[in-house]
Amino acid sequence: MQTLTKWSVADYQRMRNLGILDQRRCELIQGEIWDMAPEGEFHRFINHRGVNYLREIMQGKADVFEAHPITLTDSEPQPDIAVVHPPDTRYLKHHPYPDDIYWLVEIADTTLTHDLNTKRKLYASAGIAEYWVIDVKKRQMTVFRDLKDDDFLNQTTVSNGVIYPRSFPNVAIEVQKLVCIPD
Repeated sequence: MQTLTKWSVADYQRMRNLGILDQRRCELIQGEIWDMAPEGEFHRFINHRGVNYLREIMQGKADVFEAHPITLTDSEPQPDIAVVHPPDTRYLKHHPYPDDIYWLVEIADTTLTHDLNTKRKLYASAGIAEYWVIDVKKRQMTVFRDLKDDDFLNQTTVSNGVIYPRSFPNVAIEVQKLVCIPD
């Protein structure tokens, strides 16, 4: 009988620090090291434009990280966008933990099923209060909210209009600016 070796976050960080994973684009998901899908040009464009927009909107309220790790109990994923508590200096010695995170955004072109299922469950079980998935092909965004029993109770898909993050109910975010219909 074969068994799968599960890696701890400490093991994974040690491998990163030693340079073992330098040539790999990967992340730790529930104790397993997963290769990340190559980033296409349009994915990068949507990510870059979305981060710039959110940084402008959230200036002075939150920090917006682009494609950097967060640390969960048994995982260290790299969400495309993490909106976190300031100041950025609180992350000098560790990546953001769930309590540091307002909401996360994944941008999906080839990873839609993974982001809607595996990552959704991962983030919900970690206690991330809000999670958004941008579907590059359909130019729409699925918003997950309201945690209960390690999952989100509410799921809404939008392609236009305005969304108000739960942590910032007075901040209006234009969906079109995130799903990025180029000007």
